[in-house]
Amino acid sequence: MANTAWTNLTLFPLALGGNVFGWTADETESFAVLDAYAAAGGNHIDTADSYSAWVPGNSGGESETIIGNWMKARGNRDQIMVATKAGRLGRLTGANIATFADASLRRLQSDYIDLFYMHDDHSDVPLEESLGALDALVRAGKVRAIAASNFTAARLAEAREVSAREGFAAYVALQPYYNLVERRHDEIPYEGPLQDYVVAEHVDVFPFFSLAMGFLAGKYRPGGEQVQSARAAGAAAYLETARGPAVLTALDQIAAAHQTNVAAVALAWTLAQPGIAAPIASARTTDQLAQLLPVAELRLAEDELAALTQASELE
Repeated sequence: MANTAWTNLTLFPLALGGNVFGWTADETESFAVLDAYAAAGGNHIDTADSYSAWVPGNSGGESETIIGNWMKARGNRDQIMVATKAGRLGRLTGANIATFADASLRRLQSDYIDLFYMHDDHSDVPLEESLGALDALVRAGKVRAIAASNFTAARLAEAREVSAREGFAAYVALQPYYNLVERRHDEIPYEGPLQDYVVAEHVDVFPFFSLAMGFLAGKYRPGGEQVQSARAAGAAAYLETARGPAVLTALDQIAAAHQTNVAAVALAWTLAQPGIAAPIASARTTDQLAQLLPVAELRLAEDELAALTQASELE
């Protein structure tokens, strides 16, 4: 389990993604998943104010609302590390940052956000302005720590330099796009300068899309039945690469050796990479969640990690 300097909780090795709450999982289904996650020792829930604005009839904030209702019903707010994000519903100006944070607090039914991410790097807003607004939230007790998502190494370093110079709260965590079949995502690759920076500066990393839209759960197979999922097209595309089937073969062999499932093995590989504090993965049902939870105890041997890495390097 990861111990971070910015929270008094010992974080579970798997962060539960909240993007499905209010999308493919209604409140009852979401409560069941959240209950099962907490029962297993889980205490890190990741969401955003924009989840799930892409669903017809939604406007964003549906996931936060469900999580807030659940924490109120269970009376467990102080046992849960809630991370939420802002920036997909408007520019991250100083005024907007304060407004977005207050709206998230209302939906979460909480007087603080544990970890508040800037969902994207809004480079048209001066860092002094955005970081100054975030620092004010920290000083007011509304936010406990701040983080960045989808930032390059250069911009993350620049932001932390501004914080040090101005005496502002600094970004303590990063969310990149990273998994076993997307190790160097085209837009902002994690492996390389970004990974080098976060390791050197002790910035905690919580990668999203850790299961590659479900592909690394093993549901998509060459010649297999069509999967009914909102992400099916994106996940199935990995079968058209050399590395997709090769990774599945390696995952199958290692999962069999550990008497576990391929999703847990894929997450264990990610967790073993430099800089990673915990991967983020979502579950629409308790059955799906059960496939993820073994990562908490699963440790892969060096040769197993190497086999997965080698398979993932095919084009």
